[in-house]
Amino acid sequence: MAGDTKQRTAQRTAELSGFREVQRLSYACAEAVAAQLRPGVTEREAARMQREWLRERGVRDWFHLPFAWFGDRTAFAGFRVPLQFFPTNRKLEPGMPFILDMAPVFKGYSADIGYSGSLGLNPVQDRLRSDLRAHRVLLLEQVRERRSLREIYENVERLMTRQGYANRHRAYPFGVIAHKIDRVKERRWSPTAFGFGTQSLKGLAADVLHGHREGWSPLWSPYRFSDHPPQPGLWAVEPHLGFRGTGAKFEEILVVTDSRDPEESAFWLDEDLPHVRRWAEEEAA
Repeated sequence: MAGDTKQRTAQRTAELSGFREVQRLSYACAEAVAAQLRPGVTEREAARMQREWLRERGVRDWFHLPFAWFGDRTAFAGFRVPLQFFPTNRKLEPGMPFILDMAPVFKGYSADIGYSGSLGLNPVQDRLRSDLRAHRVLLLEQVRERRSLREIYENVERLMTRQGYANRHRAYPFGVIAHKIDRVKERRWSPTAFGFGTQSLKGLAADVLHGHREGWSPLWSPYRFSDHPPQPGLWAVEPHLGFRGTGAKFEEILVVTDSRDPEESAFWLDEDLPHVRRWAEEEAA
């Protein structure tokens, strides 16, 4: 019995290390590409820079291909249909906010991250990025309290309203703030469809069917199908704030377990990420 427990613990540690590695690789890509952005670079060029950087480091599959949004597109201004999420020829200008978003699969592990920044000073986005910290705290507290995903979503939205911001993750398909992620079978080459890796889509579809039978959903939304406690697993969580044509978000992995220990029942996979370091520096200043 003790041996089985030890084996399960070792397996879980190895699994989390794999997800942590691909998440850190993704954020390293975001920081490297952000450092290369210059006036005149288009969203399509920024997305291609992310793809190339990751492919040079061994990425061959994706949950979804990289996105880049500039200017008021960081707040999804006027977005009505899914095709509007894809990169455009919008050019970056001095002071303009940007968001880089990528979801690579590496060594069979997946991640989905969002990185917000600006080309030079942008006080509005700086404030948004700082105010996202409260959402990270709220999300973890309420998942540990085992509130329903739908209730947590509503409470995040209330916090945004109190802060004076608009909820821009409502513009995503199904209005999701998060979705489950999992291992993906490794292949030498994996096709994509509509910007999403077919292997990952199959896994998500299987989760949807499995969850439907058991009364839960792998999509964390404001709708009835998310009116259940957090399901154990890994969730890519992305609260997205908007204010007058400027948007900012983070996206990272939240681990949910069936442990009765509050601290073990839910935790962020990694505390050494760019936005977390930024908040620590602000607190220390």
